[in-house]
Amino acid sequence: MSLHPHLGTRSNFIEQQQEVPMTVSSSSSTSPPVQIENDLHCALTGRRLRPDEAYWAPPLITTGELIATIWQTLITNPSNLSQILMAEPNNVPYAPEARQELARRRSTEQAKLLGMLLLAAAILIIPIVLMLG
Repeated sequence: MSLHPHLGTRSNFIEQQQEVPMTVSSSSSTSPPVQIENDLHCALTGRRLRPDEAYWAPPLITTGELIATIWQTLITNPSNLSQILMAEPNNVPYAPEARQELARRRSTEQAKLLGMLLLAAAILIIPIVLMLG
């Protein structure tokens, strides 16, 4: 069962990948799986991949998914929030040609999150400054 039921297909994809038997090299914790007995599909494009061509990286989490996950966790199980925010996500496969698009989307999501955090800070700080002034 997923901790993120409202994330839909991405969460289901991650769960499916966790069930796949894999052999990982012990030389590095970031090395990709060596043997995979299941079909691989790019998490961004959906293109079918061979295990030797897959680029393994953490899943793309959008700002909306992050906010929805935090909100849902705060409502249903607040004690689990630290685990959800601090746990390292399992790597998912990407097509090599999707690296630039993945980097662009990650940068866009980071900018959106930063903008929302600055807006929230402004909404909290401006009234305090106006009351003191």
